[in-house]
Amino acid sequence: MSNLDRQATLTVCGGRGFVVAEPVRELLSPRHVQLGESTQVRRLLPNLGRRMVGAWAFVDHYGPDDIADEPGMQVPPHPHMGLQTVSWLHEGEVLHRDSTGSLQTIRPRELGLMTSGRAISHSEESPRPHAPLLHGAQLWVALPDAHRHVEPHFQHHADLPRVTAPGLTATVILGELDGAASPGTTYTPLVGADLALTAGTETNLPLDPDFEYAVLAMSGEAHVDGVPVLPGSMLYLGCGRTELPLRATSDAGLMLLGGEPFEEEIVMWWNFVGRTDEEIREAREAWMASDRFGEVKGYDGARLDAPEVPPTQLKARGRVR
Repeated sequence: MSNLDRQATLTVCGGRGFVVAEPVRELLSPRHVQLGESTQVRRLLPNLGRRMVGAWAFVDHYGPDDIADEPGMQVPPHPHMGLQTVSWLHEGEVLHRDSTGSLQTIRPRELGLMTSGRAISHSEESPRPHAPLLHGAQLWVALPDAHRHVEPHFQHHADLPRVTAPGLTATVILGELDGAASPGTTYTPLVGADLALTAGTETNLPLDPDFEYAVLAMSGEAHVDGVPVLPGSMLYLGCGRTELPLRATSDAGLMLLGGEPFEEEIVMWWNFVGRTDEEIREAREAWMASDRFGEVKGYDGARLDAPEVPPTQLKARGRVR
C-alpha cells in the first residue's frame, strides 16, 4: 500500500535513542489519512514520539468499511525501496500486481509479503466484483543496510502456523512465536502475529525480553497488560517482557508486533526508506524519469506521481537540523 500523503515529510527513524529499554504502557492514537476515494486509514506508525517498533516502520489500520457499492481499495502503481510491505486482511480481498510480474489475490489471514529491495513498483485494488466489507492492516518492515539492495520479490503464504491456548488463536505472520515460525522471509529478528481472542479469555502470551513490542487493536474489546485498547489504536510496550497479559471482554482481534530494536538510523519519505536526504531525492527522480522501478502491467489507470521532496536537509547521522 502506498503512502498517498501529498505533504509527506522526511522522517528520521531507528537508532536505539528512541527505544524504551523497560516495560511501558504507551497508548498511541492514530492519524487519519485518506487513501484514494473510498478508503480512510488510521496511521499508527510513524507516530509523534514513536517512529518504529523493532524493524516495523509503518502501520496503517483500515475498516471495517462497507464497500458493497463502492470501488473499494484503488491504489495505482507506485514505487518502493528499502523495505518490505506486509498485507494482512480480516475481511475482504486485495488484488496485488507488481513490476516483477506477480499477480495475486490476498484473502483474510493470508500473508502477502513484498520485498522491494533496491526498487519495485506495485498496485493494490479491490477485485471486481468484491466482498461487501474491507478490513485489514498494511505494514512496512525496514530492511537493514546489508540487505536493502536485494532483488525485489513477492511471496504469498495462505497456510501459516498457529499457536493455540484456551480462548486464543495466534497466527504467526512473520518471525517466530512460542516455537512456531512463519515461512515469510525476514532480514532482522522480529515477530508479527494475529491474535484472535474469544470473549472472557484471560491468558499470558510468551515474549522475548530482548524485543520491543506493540499491540495494534483490530476489533472488539480487549485489555493488554491491564490497558483497554480500542480498535484503531496501538499500545507500545517497550522491552524487557517475558510475557504479556491479555484479557478479552468480547471477541477481539489484535496484532502483536515486535523485534530487536533497529540499530540503524533510516530516512523515510513517501514510499521510500533510505539513509540520506540525497538518496531519497535520487529515488524520487528515478520514479519520475526512468524505468528503475519497473512497470506494473494490467492495472487499469495511470500510475502515481511523486510529491515534491521538502527542502529539509538531513545532516549528521541523519538527524533533522
